[in-house]
Amino acid sequence: MIFTQLFDFVVNRMRMSHVYQPVMIMTLLRNGGAASITDIAKSILGNDQSQIEYYEKITRDMVGRVLSNHKIVEKDGKTFRLIGYQDLDQNQIMQLNVICQQKLDDYLDARGEKVWQHRRLSSGYISGTLRYEVLKKSAFHCELCGVAADIRALEVDHIIPRNLGGSDDPSNLQALCYSCNAMKRDRDSENLTLVRESYAHRESGCLFCEIPKERVVSENELAYTVNDGFPVTPFHCLVLPKRHIPDYFGLSRPELKACDDLLRQMKASVISNDSTVTGFNIGMNSGADAGQTIFHCHIHLIPRRLGDVPNPRGGIRHMIPEKGYY
Repeated sequence: MIFTQLFDFVVNRMRMSHVYQPVMIMTLLRNGGAASITDIAKSILGNDQSQIEYYEKITRDMVGRVLSNHKIVEKDGKTFRLIGYQDLDQNQIMQLNVICQQKLDDYLDARGEKVWQHRRLSSGYISGTLRYEVLKKSAFHCELCGVAADIRALEVDHIIPRNLGGSDDPSNLQALCYSCNAMKRDRDSENLTLVRESYAHRESGCLFCEIPKERVVSENELAYTVNDGFPVTPFHCLVLPKRHIPDYFGLSRPELKACDDLLRQMKASVISNDSTVTGFNIGMNSGADAGQTIFHCHIHLIPRRLGDVPNPRGGIRHMIPEKGYY
């Protein structure tokens, strides 16, 4: 009876979104019907091509290179060979295994969990809920190269690292594949202090750089929201980067993300406070000839309601007379 049930489930009822179900069942079958969570996780890891690719890169570019430089191994195409292995007897091989294991045990005893800190989703604890939200906002794709999570493992990265003052605020988190995350660390390690300092830049005399704190409706690490001083419609608000930057085209990727997060947050807030809102205009002016009067980037979020103008067709195209209708 149990065979029939299992067979029917696997053949007819198993709906797969990943490799996990068959791998778990095979692990249980291999282990006499019971296996620890750790054993099952190891089996899944063995079938995760993205993780295999990660450690292939470690083997090829790091440990393999070091051992090659010391003349311990040699590389033959895609294969590493232990130099002189054929001259070792079984007793010598056993002794080498024992002292390698002892070396490994001593290292792990001294370092503890820090050994694998580079493979954590972030330095320190990021809750599963927050991690899921970060990945969901990225549509489960790397925010730099665009690769999907089912092709290459994604990690939650601190845009500005904690050790340089970055926080766990969602605006400081992004989804990166392991490859982009590794390259980001290598490329940006010397420059991140300057990046952090640039985000703190404020311009003396700028209306938005010196805006009173009581006017701030909401904020995150890199941007904030205020109600427009001369609203076009009720709940018209502005989203601005904290850093003084003249227009949208000067925003960094983290600032774009921070502003987008606030736009979505304010949209939800407006709708929850006013059920008559049925649409939005989102826009900005870049340059004096486009109508910009305050040269600190700001994004307008303008709620729209049914009947607020006789004919809304064309929306922002009405900035130039007679171009709104088409």
